[in-house]
Amino acid sequence: MEIFENVVFENLDFRTGLLKKGEYENCTFNKCNFSGSDLNSFKFIDSTFENSDLSSANINKVVLRDVKFKDCKMVGLKFDTADSFGISIAIDNCILTYSSFYKLKLKNMDFLNSKLNEVDFTESDLTNSVFNNCDLSNAVFSATNLEKVDFTSSFNYSIDLENNKLKKSKHSINNLAGLLEKYNLIIE
Repeated sequence: MEIFENVVFENLDFRTGLLKKGEYENCTFNKCNFSGSDLNSFKFIDSTFENSDLSSANINKVVLRDVKFKDCKMVGLKFDTADSFGISIAIDNCILTYSSFYKLKLKNMDFLNSKLNEVDFTESDLTNSVFNNCDLSNAVFSATNLEKVDFTSSFNYSIDLENNKLKKSKHSINNLAGLLEKYNLIIE
């Protein structure tokens, strides 16, 4: 497996398989198109994806350690098929709709200014994570560990208090309806 270090990839279309399978360390991918690409078993360490499209890419067994995604479109990504050992990512200003984090340990993760509609967080561990200014419409939280998670600036979420761990999680008073939705209360 080839190793690529400190390389900047810019304005490239990888849908045709131009990216060589290997380990990419401290690399930057700017304005690249990975939409529908097969990234099976690639390794990305200390790398950044900016202004790139990774929608529906196959990330089966992909290693993601200290990887930042900024201003990316990542519709339908199945993070739960990636290598779960040591997965560490940061999401900033991304579109992550229809993606899945099923059963992943994502403690201390940052989701910033992102659209997370219909994202599946079922049985994942998000302890100490931050959802800052995120749209969580129809996101699924079921048997999810949300202890000490900060939701104070996020919106459109619905979380079942009885089916998730929420101890010491933070919420704004404006979003209490999302925690009580199950009870069909009228909150004014």
